Amino acid sequence: MAKVELKQPIVAAISEEIKDAEAIVLVDYRGLTVAEDTELRKQLREAGIVYKVHKNTMIKRAFEGTDFTALDEYLEGPSAIAISKEDATAPARIICKFAKTAKALEVKAGVVSGTFYDQDGLTALSTIPSRDELLSKLLGSIQSPITNLARVLNQIAEKGGEAVEAPVEAAAEEAPAVEEAPATEE
Repeated sequence: MAKVELKQPIVAAISEEIKDAEAIVLVDYRGLTVAEDTELRKQLREAGIVYKVHKNTMIKRAFEGTDFTALDEYLEGPSAIAISKEDATAPARIICKFAKTAKALEVKAGVVSGTFYDQDGLTALSTIPSRDELLSKLLGSIQSPITNLARVLNQIAEKGGEAVEAPVEAAAEEAPAVEEAPATEE
């Protein structure tokens, strides 16, 4: 059996993993301790991210004809790929945060939603909150005025409508008395 025939299933497996990927981040994992590598893999797995180490030539073949060919020049030395099919910023967020404590982990480059990012670009991208966080903030900002309105209406209903009349009476009491000026004859 030729070497090419042995490599084809591996390239096909990588191609399948990257087929519908929203983001791919390349890292150099040299120097990570076993404990650090295990922790990184755990965090990525919990976020639904596939993290694998493959030979660079296999990865290059799998990238052919995709947006990810922009990463070819970064496939030197030991490389691991983090692939996310759902949250486009998750690999960059998790890996860049992890790299702050594990100094041996080097972020090489990535492609997120079809756009190439170098190490600095990924670091900047990693500061963007996840889609879920952004949606919850949006929902919170939409819900806040409605909740406040509901609270006020509930207080009015509990007081039997007194709160509605009180501001009108208070406004009348606060209004200055108008004195009638004496009529002058000319």
